[in-house]
Order: sequence, then C-alpha cells, then structure tokens
Amino acid sequence: METKELQALFEQELKKLNWNIEPRNLYTPIEYMLSLGGKRIRPLTTLMACELFSGDPMRALKPALALEVFHNFTLLHDDIMDRADMRRNQPTVHVKWNDNTAILSGDAMLIKSYQLLEQSNPEVLPKLLKLFSKTAAEVCDGQQYDMDFESRNDVSVSEYIEMIRLKTAVLLAAAMKIGAICGGADDRDAQYLYEFGIGIGIAFQLKDDLLDVYGDTKDFGKAIGGDICCNKKTFLLINAINQSEGEDKKELMKWLGKKNFDREEKVTAITNIYNKLHLRQFTESKMQEYYSQAVEALRKINKAETDKAGFYQLAEKLMRRIS
Repeated sequence: METKELQALFEQELKKLNWNIEPRNLYTPIEYMLSLGGKRIRPLTTLMACELFSGDPMRALKPALALEVFHNFTLLHDDIMDRADMRRNQPTVHVKWNDNTAILSGDAMLIKSYQLLEQSNPEVLPKLLKLFSKTAAEVCDGQQYDMDFESRNDVSVSEYIEMIRLKTAVLLAAAMKIGAICGGADDRDAQYLYEFGIGIGIAFQLKDDLLDVYGDTKDFGKAIGGDICCNKKTFLLINAINQSEGEDKKELMKWLGKKNFDREEKVTAITNIYNKLHLRQFTESKMQEYYSQAVEALRKINKAETDKAGFYQLAEKLMRRIS
C-alpha cells in the first residue's frame, strides 16, 4: 500500500476505538487527546514494516493502535510535567480539565495500550509483549533523565544522546521492530530495522530541539522557546554551556539562574548566544550523522531497495520537517 493508504487505514481503525463509556470524565479526555491528530509516525512504520516482510499490513493493526495510544499517554503526562499549555495548537488535557484528570486518563491509556496489544497474533504475542514492556520502561528511564538534567549544568553530550535514545528513539525503533515481527521477519532483519529506528529517532529529537528555537509557532503547534524558558537541557543548550566563554558564558548562566524574567527577552538573548556559537549548523550536522547511520542499517535489510523505498522517504521527510 502507499503511505497515504496506510495512514487512512490506521485513522479509520483509530476512530473505531470506543471511548464513549463510563465514567465519561475518565475517557472523554482520552478521546480528546487522540483527536488532536499528529503524524502517526509510529503506527505507520509498524504497518509499513509488517507489509515489508509479509505483504499484509493488517497483521500489525492492533499493535499499531497500541503504540499510538501508548505514545499519546506519554505526551499527556509529559505535558503535565512540562506545564505545557498547548499541544498541536489546542489546549493540553491538564489545562482543559485538570492535573488529576490528566494523570488518571493517562494511566487508563497505558492500560488500554496493553489491552490492544493482547489482541495480536498469539504466535508472536510473547515477543511483542517483551519488547513493548522493555520499551515502556526505557521511555520512563528517559523521562527521568530528562527531569534530572533540569537541575544540572554539567550534562554531557553523550548523556543527552542516551536520554533522547531512551525517551524518543526506542519507541520509534520498537514500533518498526514490532511490525517486522508481526510480518515474520527473521531476528537479524528485525534488529536492523530497529537500528534504523534508533538513528532516525535521535535525528528526529535533534530536529525537535532545533524547531523549538528556530521553528514557526503556526507550524510547530506550540510556542517557540518553551525549552529555553524552562531551562530544558537540549542539544543546543548543553553545547552552549560547554562551549561559551567570557561574557557570553556569564550572560547564559545569568539567564539560567533567573526565576522571574520576560519570556521574549530570555528567548532572544539565549538564541543570540546559540547563533554566535553556530549551534544551529552544529546540530544539523549531528542530525545528518545519525541519519546516515540509520540509512546504513536500512541498507543491510535483506529486501530489495525498491521495497524499502517508503522507509527512505520517511527518513528524508523527518529530516526536512518544519513542525
């Protein structure tokens, strides 16, 4: 199937999930969260991987749904922890309802993701459950590292890359590997696809770091500079701390230490430091490095290059994205 056909198939199945059940105050926020849209990259790659190895993407439909519900659960809880007001140009769940509702609805989404996964082919279910649970735990590890970094100014680049591997990349990689398993891929090819997902996932997060500073609010779906305002340790900020000197270093540390500040003024000041250090170009170079590693893993998969075209196209699209 073409990518657009797979996306349409998935959206159709996602809409079939019934959230019109009691207690409504628990399930309506879930329905709202899933209705906000998004790229559906993870479930799409699950279906693509399954089709690559079996020709039948339907074999991975339930795991694809499980992955999307799980992913949105992580976003819902992330928004609470980050105190984010907007998600995809709409109020976040904790803003539209309240923190307690968002926490509990998120918990219900996590449980629902496992219930959906349970409906997979029994022959591969043990493998899927093992990978899904390992990935879910790793995502939590990544989130904790992300929070730990907030109070540290000595985070290394290698620590940061490991954090985003756990928080972002492993879920995309698992989505692909789960699809491959559903499609009957051998362990070697399934692992190569996983490695492709890791490389693309890290590049994807580095792009996210860039977009928070250099993106457009209308395209990005949330306010520019959110990471800067909460001193989030992004690839750019970590390198700015490590590379800045003299007055620039003093200026940077002054802004990091301020509790009360004008948002626009802080974003402008720190962005100017990033520009002086050429961190936009440096980050783009690092993205290219992980993209190249991903493509190399994809090439090793024992399938015709034409059959893998959709994955190459997806990787290029993620590298070029503006939101």
